[in-house]
Amino acid sequence: MWLNGLTIGVLIGMSSLTAGSGPIWKRLPPLPDPIGVAAPFAGVSGGALLIAGGANFPDRPPWQGGTKVWHDTVWVLDTPTGSWRRAGSLPEPRAYGVSLTVQDRLLCLGGSDGKGPTTEVIGLRWHRGRSESIPSSALPPPLPIPLANAAGVLDRRGVAYVACGTPEPGERVASGRVFATVPRKRGAGWRELPPLPAEPRILPVIAGLSDGFCLIGGAALESRDGKTSRRYLRDAWRYAASRGWERLPDLPRPCVAAASPAPVDRDLVYVLGGDDGSRAGQPASDSHPGFGGDILRLDLRHPGWSHIGTVPAPRVTLPCVAWRGVWALPSGEVRPGVRSPEVWGMELR
Repeated sequence: MWLNGLTIGVLIGMSSLTAGSGPIWKRLPPLPDPIGVAAPFAGVSGGALLIAGGANFPDRPPWQGGTKVWHDTVWVLDTPTGSWRRAGSLPEPRAYGVSLTVQDRLLCLGGSDGKGPTTEVIGLRWHRGRSESIPSSALPPPLPIPLANAAGVLDRRGVAYVACGTPEPGERVASGRVFATVPRKRGAGWRELPPLPAEPRILPVIAGLSDGFCLIGGAALESRDGKTSRRYLRDAWRYAASRGWERLPDLPRPCVAAASPAPVDRDLVYVLGGDDGSRAGQPASDSHPGFGGDILRLDLRHPGWSHIGTVPAPRVTLPCVAWRGVWALPSGEVRPGVRSPEVWGMELR
């Protein structure tokens, strides 16, 4: 396998798994952007990995007065040992949306352009060495409401879900609403499911299951004295089309903005790092130590959590996409205001 041919990799020891059964981490080629981006879209088309959009601080970090910039660049990586190429642009700069790979296309749902959330759905395809835009008539309809910082995933039946997020500019209001559609079905609209039976939130982790999904953690938004702050959450939930909502055991620690959708291996869900809120009051600066990288595994057969190792390069606000035998984790935020161009692949075995 190509994984064994790469020279840079980290084998993470797993205390709760048998020897040789833990994830294997490998570096993939970094994005050509030397800064990297937070919250890009990511998916697979034509056998290639596509990365689109994202946001960063290209001139200077925010604690030095830098301004966040949203991007529209689309990058493509044909093979794990190849090189990234620019493959066109999104119709407009976009980040903090939901990524789905459907029928060999990358679908970019919602997100923000820096002015506020959108309902728009964008489709991209990598075909015969070039990027193609999918006409709106062949895409799911726009989201029922504008959403950024939401979570979205396909279950194994091909049903797409979009949950939570914020429908307004800034972090002022969180949503607990959930919408579903069948994106492979031409003309299928969105239907609203029962809302999350818990606090509305932004930046939860989602994982696709056989007939539904898990929704894990996230941040509730609280207003006090005219200011809005995050409250970091530990609760976890499962939605099944046949049974509705079910509460799962709480996470061992809060988790916000971990890689999403979370990797799933049969009945095991992997939460990769995330912001636990322990440094929420620490100002962004060069001395900020960054986000935690412990890996938490949820066993759905006998619901419970276990700690099974550490992510070699912890980051938040990044997508996670299955590609060529690994879960690819492109770019993301290392610490507040600082991105990374690194791309990592995690193999589960």
